[in-house]
Amino acid sequence: MNSFSKFVLLLSVFVLSCQPKSSDQASKINISVSYSDSLNLDHLDGRILLVFADNNKDEPRFQITYNLKAQPVFGKNVDGLKPNDQVVFNESDFGFPYESLLDLKPGEYYVQAVLHTYETFNLSTGQTVKLPMDNGEGQQWNKSPGNLFSKPIKIEISNNSAPNFDIVMDQIIPEIPEPEDTEWVKHVKIKSELLSKFWGRDMYLGAHVLLPKGFNEHPESKYPLMVFHGHFPSDFGGFRTTPPDPNLEPEYSDRFGVEGYNIIEQEEAYNFYKRWNEPDFPRFLIIEIQHPTPYYDDSYAVNSASQGPYGDAITYELIPHIEALFRGQGEGWSRFLYGGSTGGWEALAVQVKYPEEYNGCFAACPDPIDFRAYCLNNIYEDDNAYFAKSNHNILEIPGHRDYLGNVNASVKDFNYLELALGDKSRSGGQYDIWEATYSPQAADGYPEPIWDKYTGDINPEVAAYWKENFDLRHILERDWDKLGENLKGKIHIYCGDMDNYYLNNAVYLMEDFLESTTDPYYDGDVDYGDRAEHCWNGDQENPNHISRLRYNSMYVPKIMKRIVESAPEGADLTSWRYK
Repeated sequence: MNSFSKFVLLLSVFVLSCQPKSSDQASKINISVSYSDSLNLDHLDGRILLVFADNNKDEPRFQITYNLKAQPVFGKNVDGLKPNDQVVFNESDFGFPYESLLDLKPGEYYVQAVLHTYETFNLSTGQTVKLPMDNGEGQQWNKSPGNLFSKPIKIEISNNSAPNFDIVMDQIIPEIPEPEDTEWVKHVKIKSELLSKFWGRDMYLGAHVLLPKGFNEHPESKYPLMVFHGHFPSDFGGFRTTPPDPNLEPEYSDRFGVEGYNIIEQEEAYNFYKRWNEPDFPRFLIIEIQHPTPYYDDSYAVNSASQGPYGDAITYELIPHIEALFRGQGEGWSRFLYGGSTGGWEALAVQVKYPEEYNGCFAACPDPIDFRAYCLNNIYEDDNAYFAKSNHNILEIPGHRDYLGNVNASVKDFNYLELALGDKSRSGGQYDIWEATYSPQAADGYPEPIWDKYTGDINPEVAAYWKENFDLRHILERDWDKLGENLKGKIHIYCGDMDNYYLNNAVYLMEDFLESTTDPYYDGDVDYGDRAEHCWNGDQENPNHISRLRYNSMYVPKIMKRIVESAPEGADLTSWRYK
């Protein structure tokens, strides 16, 4: 730990020690959590999360967040837990936004316990790890089938007493039904041999496939493929064959400040269905991939040391299987990638790492594509991820803002919440999945931390590994003499200049490189939305809350132009262009 980090932590301890507490309060903290034998379960591994909420608007487990609306959560690992075993929480168990149960403000709380269950994986690398298996929900601990939870109880904490109560988990989250095939949307699931070998057990990949108009009537047609990358999709989204529900009660969107946004979503989904059926609309296959890992709701679609060969599994196992089933062209010139945020990073990363297998990427608001701007951290030059460098002042590095620059969370807030939800990169959170994807594997089989999760001190050796393997700007600059010809005309990047997570900073650095390349010139485009927040995707005509619902059609003109310009001689450019 460097001297500045020590100073900050000592100051934090001093501030906490100055808060009025009963002299023997710590010794009184005794919160007991167990699970009922009525569930007929035994010897469970995982992490117990003790969740507090100062309101009863929803169950506490659904109110956990990193920002100013944060409710308290504390975490504790368990191994081989049996029914009725008492797991005791006390002042030493880490939490967020309060580090200790000692720090809870006086008042009334609704309290709930959740057991996020872990399974054992015997990796092909020789290590054994315990991780949460996805169960069809996309790695969401508060709704993952098989996780245990208690009904909320109401307690009161006063200045003169510490938390002291028992809570029993007697509920289990039920299974999620698989989506059913329709005329338009088909669902595919395959066992991946590559992933199964890595994880030491059967592992699967899935996809939702949107069929073009006339698919059954034109058996001679072979179709180009559009790959829409993003977070775990429960089904194909944004496609609706009927008008909006006239009885739908309008809901207000806090994120966009728009009334009736649920109705707008249905309208846009129906409008896409109508565009999909227009006579002049090109006939494509569109897929949304299901590739959750034991670390997150998706794999980031690349090969990594701790998650295994997801890039190869998707590109060489899943996509050819889908193309064989649904008459895809099956060649690199006919495949295109797009997505926003996580999906934006994936679109660009997959294009860079598989330059000949895809013919263009449209990366909107991508996660950091240059680690000199890893949000507001420079992992190569900064010593600490949580605090700006200073000899005397203490300034937390912001992590989230609105379009006016108002900050509502810091980098430390994101990471402390994740540390409460799970150690060893097991929180299912954003910083942990970046770590699980980009880091080398540590001796214990888990990802090597990029920084100390508590102090924020950055590990330069891990940063150097990230640079050579996953810093997309660095990789392009390092290897442009090999990659340039295969990537010419394929890179398109879009970002709002007031992205909530400061992702535009990395895009600026990437643009500086791309525009300076001359041998060959990259021949793509980079564009910015004025005062646009996260998920801006290049639409200069419509507000963000509308354009984000139009991914599946907005890049089609550029894709068609690219196909005409780049398809090899003899390529099928006609069988799929029927009316």
